[in-house]
Amino acid sequence: MPHIATTNPATGQVLKTYEAMSTEQLDGAIERTHLAYQQLRATTVDQRARWMNAAADVLDAERDEIARIMTTEMGKTYASAQAEVTKCATAARFYADKAPAFLADEPADSAAVKATRAFIRYQPIGVVLAVMPWNFPLWQVMRFAAPALMAGNTGLLKHASNVPQTALLLEDVFRRAGFPEGAFTTVLVGSDAVDRILSDPRVRAATLTGSEPAGRSIAQIAGRELKKTVLELGGSDPFVVMPSADVDRAAEVATTARCQNNGQSCIAAKRFIVHTDVFDAFAGKFAANMAALRVGDPMDADTDVGPLASERGRDEVHAQVRDAVDNGATVLCGGELPGGDGWFYPPTVVTDLTPQMRMWTEEVFGPVAGLFRVSSYEEAIEVANGTNFGLGSNAWTRDPDEQERFATDLDAGNVFVNGMTTSYPELPFGGVKNSGYGRELSALGMREFCNTKTVWVGEGAASAGAGAHAE
Repeated sequence: MPHIATTNPATGQVLKTYEAMSTEQLDGAIERTHLAYQQLRATTVDQRARWMNAAADVLDAERDEIARIMTTEMGKTYASAQAEVTKCATAARFYADKAPAFLADEPADSAAVKATRAFIRYQPIGVVLAVMPWNFPLWQVMRFAAPALMAGNTGLLKHASNVPQTALLLEDVFRRAGFPEGAFTTVLVGSDAVDRILSDPRVRAATLTGSEPAGRSIAQIAGRELKKTVLELGGSDPFVVMPSADVDRAAEVATTARCQNNGQSCIAAKRFIVHTDVFDAFAGKFAANMAALRVGDPMDADTDVGPLASERGRDEVHAQVRDAVDNGATVLCGGELPGGDGWFYPPTVVTDLTPQMRMWTEEVFGPVAGLFRVSSYEEAIEVANGTNFGLGSNAWTRDPDEQERFATDLDAGNVFVNGMTTSYPELPFGGVKNSGYGRELSALGMREFCNTKTVWVGEGAASAGAGAHAE
């Protein structure tokens, strides 16, 4: 049986456990979500917007308690958890407001296609399975759920097994907001149930945020079943600092970019690629900033970095650091396992990295930064793109020509110049290469799970003209 439980990573104490659903219970949940789709697709966008705004109201009203649950389950600081709840409410309102425009019929050139009228219509496709991770347990789900529900789809959530209370809370929020019973359903099952769910003909598509192996597994099942998927599979994001950069500001933002969410973010900057002209200045300021961060109880307002979400995750991060050190890397700060309870790890900066070390290409999912020295723009791009990942990226330069070149040359789904990579409802979010495919957020994220339907209207059978053919 899968271990579905709330375990406080600050103490290692198991607080609450849950029974996994039986096969019969899971089948019933899928059926409820499928029946809810028949209801939801028949509602108006305006009605769905009222429900979505009501969901945002619930999130705002109960922000502190929801944040407390997230902090207890996965260790993010309480302040960052509060901000996450607020961001989710903002996204819900964004899609409630923008859905009418995003879903409006899109006119085509009727004369060019020999029609009296031709247009594109966006319609829902059905039940969408969401397989979600623990690191942003509310936001990762909301950035799928808000556009999917507003489009008229229904959601079936298989959340990470260490955040069951957050998963159940999300179902409750949408139900209390007024959405039809089953429109958003949480299933407490292990990863071994995903094949069964996605193979069910009542489930029409899937979205996953998670690891490469998980993404490959979902894609394999979906390919066999001919179902649409959107995959976000993490990244090892570059943070490039060039000679013209504001080094003080870059070092300040780099600290936040690496240690946000206790270093457990897919779009956290992880590889810091610094031109030799400013390398020493940046490295000194960055290491000092990292060393000054306070590690401790995530509920304490003075804490900057809480624990990692699991003991296994912390052990993996430390193994990557030790591998680098054993192969000749230099640790500028951190790098030692602390004593005591909980799965804490200190902010760490490692330099003198070589291709033989795991940190050269692997994603490090914790507050550990790899520092790389380069001597030219071309070398910076080579190192930045020298990984199988391509999710986010950062470039720091005040040179307009370099800014334009970075926007083109960085092989990533997101390029942020002189700022920290983040996600906004207004902008599409996703990656390339092994970071996955498809886009979340913006109008694109809503339309990923829509039937983009061509509608052609003519006067009669002969209107298509002689020699016309269908395809």
